[in-house]
Amino acid sequence: MSNRDSNLPSSRSDDAAADDLMTVNSPPGVTLDVLDEETAALVYLAAILAGGSEAQVRSALAGVVGKVRTMWVEELILQTYLFAGFPRALNSAREWRRISGEVAPDVDTFGIDEPAERQRVGEATCATVYGRFYERLRVNIRDLHPALDRWMVEEGYGKVLSRAPLDLARRELCVVAACAIAKQDRQLHSHLHGALHAGASETTVTAALDVVAPLLDADDVRRYQGLWARVLGK
Repeated sequence: MSNRDSNLPSSRSDDAAADDLMTVNSPPGVTLDVLDEETAALVYLAAILAGGSEAQVRSALAGVVGKVRTMWVEELILQTYLFAGFPRALNSAREWRRISGEVAPDVDTFGIDEPAERQRVGEATCATVYGRFYERLRVNIRDLHPALDRWMVEEGYGKVLSRAPLDLARRELCVVAACAIAKQDRQLHSHLHGALHAGASETTVTAALDVVAPLLDADDVRRYQGLWARVLGK
């Protein structure tokens, strides 16, 4: 796989790119200093929705009833389709309606319907997540296919990850969980950076990885700990 396949692509060698990645951009202000119990439950649910069995999904959804605010759970289910596909998102939503007893809203009051606005908001959110890597990302994703670049910004970051009911720091921690359980190392690398850029502290991201660790093989845990150390320059 070439550098251009990475979410943090570079025109230089992989080793040189890795050196670049060792410098963490500090967020303008840490907004999530510790991983509170509610957020930890949301992160665990994100991993299960992205890679768990049907029985695990049912159990995890039942476990957050009354512990995680409904709006957060529903936003997580919506964003699951970006990282695990529509089938998992649809099945998760169906199970959530049955287990929680929550009725779907009549209309989606948080959606951005205008494509130009989704593009504008998506560019801002994507730039926050990728920081100084943003321009390189856009060039190299366009090189893969211009449709992928447009969908990434407008669909992924504009339509989904910019939705107001769940803050970007928690969304990025959930993306980290989804990428980890799916063994998507390059995207995990990107979103470990992204969680920091979005306002999660180093301690919070470390704790989020610890939440997901019991769901992973020992080799994956060691590899992701090494990846996280690289992000931090340790």
